[in-house]
Amino acid sequence: MSHIVVVGAGLAGCEAAWTAANAGAQVTLYEMKPNKYTPAHHSPGFAELVCSNSLKAKRVESAAGLLKEEMRRLGSVCMEAASECSVPAGGALAVDRNLFSDGVTGRIMSHPNIKAVHKEIADLEGLKGDAVIIATGPLTSEPLSERLSSLLGGGLSFYDAAAPIVSADSIDMENAFIASRYGRDEGNGGDYINCPMNKEEYEAFYSALILAQTAPLHSFDKGEDDRVYEGCMPIEVLAKRGADSIRYGPMKPVGLRDPKTGHRPWAVLQLRKENAQGSMLNMVGFQTNLKFDEQKRVFGMIPALKNAEFLRFGVMHRNSFINSPRLLNPNFSLRENPRLFFAGQMTGVEGYMESAASGMLAGINAVRAVTAKPPIILPDNTMMGALAAYISNPNVEDFQPMGANFGLLPPLEEHIRDKRDRHAALAERSLKSLQDINFK
Repeated sequence: MSHIVVVGAGLAGCEAAWTAANAGAQVTLYEMKPNKYTPAHHSPGFAELVCSNSLKAKRVESAAGLLKEEMRRLGSVCMEAASECSVPAGGALAVDRNLFSDGVTGRIMSHPNIKAVHKEIADLEGLKGDAVIIATGPLTSEPLSERLSSLLGGGLSFYDAAAPIVSADSIDMENAFIASRYGRDEGNGGDYINCPMNKEEYEAFYSALILAQTAPLHSFDKGEDDRVYEGCMPIEVLAKRGADSIRYGPMKPVGLRDPKTGHRPWAVLQLRKENAQGSMLNMVGFQTNLKFDEQKRVFGMIPALKNAEFLRFGVMHRNSFINSPRLLNPNFSLRENPRLFFAGQMTGVEGYMESAASGMLAGINAVRAVTAKPPIILPDNTMMGALAAYISNPNVEDFQPMGANFGLLPPLEEHIRDKRDRHAALAERSLKSLQDINFK
């Protein structure tokens, strides 16, 4: 029986271990928690969600929804867990973070082919496996990061930020209303608590936000190639792009009507359930690196948050990813060592489920590599295949992380003008292609 070693028990590592074990391999899964934590992680469980509890859109006609449906059909452990602990979030799949982690951890720990070892891996030399999958994430520990950097010829980095979480019972509901945009409600009234602002309130808030003090970066967050990644940009950085930048971004009021005034607000902060009970609320799109007291002061200028209790302040840290187009094959193996695989955000896929999907493909292909079977390369008209093609395309210039989007897929033979119908056709084609693949 083949032996696969997986390093890192985030979403990608758990999917890699799960798919490899289900393919008949014996898997050793190394995770340094709870003996050692990254600056962004706090829970001892596997598959810990940090930046957000949203796994993006559910509709299969959306890029994120299509990706999740592909993963579900291929037996994703993360999709299994997510289906059991979802919380209302309009058209998005959001989960209770703790229950999600518990669900993935329980499945991994009870799998007869998986052995979990809580140990930090600082080098690759002592790993005894027929194939090795590195899925240590964007905050790989320093010793291993240095070793990988030496092996791979350096890496790239960008900053990532997490949004604050506030207590639900501290929200002033006299200055808030419950609704989803455009009435896309899946419960009584809506899945978001909306915190509206009029023009005067917004302008005062905006002025305070762009002048607020940011927290100093820790030594582990500093590097020669420091950049803010667009997909998780701190609210104060986005605000400095212009007075209306956040009104057209995370505070956009479109699709919402304040029942108190009967009009669309000037700007809106949306709060989404962070846990199943709804006692914790995530400030949607408010990733930040402001000092903690500044977060309380400035965000407290939003009328509904004037007495808000912050259960977790926003934080910022540096993420790292490798130059995958130069290094990796589309099956996520290293070109110079076909039995060494990489998975997760460190490969340049952006997003929780994108990371998990890469882990699935790495796990499947690691087993095939050691059993003399040809690799599974999904067609680029599937979302999983398109992401794999993007990160391994040697012609990509100025490589940046990429999440699921329909722009990655080849166009349809027949042009469909209506975007919704076009996306539905792309999704139908993708799932048909996936159905035709022989995974044996």
